[in-house]
Amino acid sequence: MSRTLILMRHAKSSWDDFMQPDHARPLNARGRTSAAAMGKWLKDNNYRPDELLCSTAERTRETYTRLGVTAAKARYEDTLYHASADVMVRVLQTAQANTILMLGHNPGIAYFAEMLVKKPATHPRFSDYPTCATTVFHFDIERWSDAQFSLGTVVDFAIPREVVAAQPDAT
Repeated sequence: MSRTLILMRHAKSSWDDFMQPDHARPLNARGRTSAAAMGKWLKDNNYRPDELLCSTAERTRETYTRLGVTAAKARYEDTLYHASADVMVRVLQTAQANTILMLGHNPGIAYFAEMLVKKPATHPRFSDYPTCATTVFHFDIERWSDAQFSLGTVVDFAIPREVVAAQPDAT
């Protein structure tokens, strides 16, 4: 059996209110455009999540909403807020569905993406994982509890700047 992980960093967040707690920051205009474009990219490529694992931060929640994709099961996890790669793999190991969308934050998510595969994506932005960057991974495992570092294969990688340029009507 195979499993698919769609790993996404939240879209660009707003810094308009410097007094606002980090956890409560929403997306800015560019972030809203990016999230919509990445949602269209997911749909156009038939990457449809069955289950969501998402940080509880406002910007990750808003990113998910603006993607316009709906997972049958959604879990918002406090532990994914600025999580390390080790925490992220433990949360992933609790997933139940075949295709998972995990939404989180840097710097942990970039390191997590690199740790999941033996051979990273060739895209020059893969290692820094800009806002709303998305990697689709394939795992040859029976259940998510078997997920470990270096077992994934990169199927696809995209960043909003390139997706928006290719699909200017994505907003």
